[in-house]
Amino acid sequence: MHSTDIRVFIPSKDFAQSQQFYQALGFSKESVNDELCLFTCGECTFFLQNTYQQDFAENLMMQLIVTDINAAYQQIVNMGDLARKYQAIKNEPWGKVVYLWGPAGELWHITQLLA
Repeated sequence: MHSTDIRVFIPSKDFAQSQQFYQALGFSKESVNDELCLFTCGECTFFLQNTYQQDFAENLMMQLIVTDINAAYQQIVNMGDLARKYQAIKNEPWGKVVYLWGPAGELWHITQLLA
């Protein structure tokens, strides 16, 4: 098997709000149909789906690797009310990370890895 990509399907509690959240975070949106959007930032892509299951959403975690954690953190701060829950930059053994919770409870580990 030769694979070229892997994409997660992220749930949304409020489809419109989640779309706004991810666009404010810096992703561009392409509508697939009324229930599904494809979001892209650089080489990274994921699907946002208009479905919600609380247990799944609140246990879903993704890691987004960035080259500049300070710029990523400023992007999050600039989101205002759309970024309701996040933590300041933390030093972890693998690099620097900002923990950001999405509108459905999904947790993003926005990480700048150690060089």
